[in-house]
Amino acid sequence: MEKRYIEFIQDVLITIHQNIHELEDRKSFAEPEELTHIEAKLLAYKEMLSIIKVSADEFKLPKEDIGI
Repeated sequence: MEKRYIEFIQDVLITIHQNIHELEDRKSFAEPEELTHIEAKLLAYKEMLSIIKVSADEFKLPKEDIGI
């Protein structure tokens, strides 16, 4: 079961990274009124990654194994 948890965490991290890259790409051709929304979403995704990293440290998880 532990392997499934790692796969789940890796899938979540991959999705977050993909969303960050997609939003960064969209910034270059976004309308001015969209930029605030895009920046807010980017900030939220980056904060989520930061929280996951801190939590992994607190639980002494091998970050390399889960893809952080």
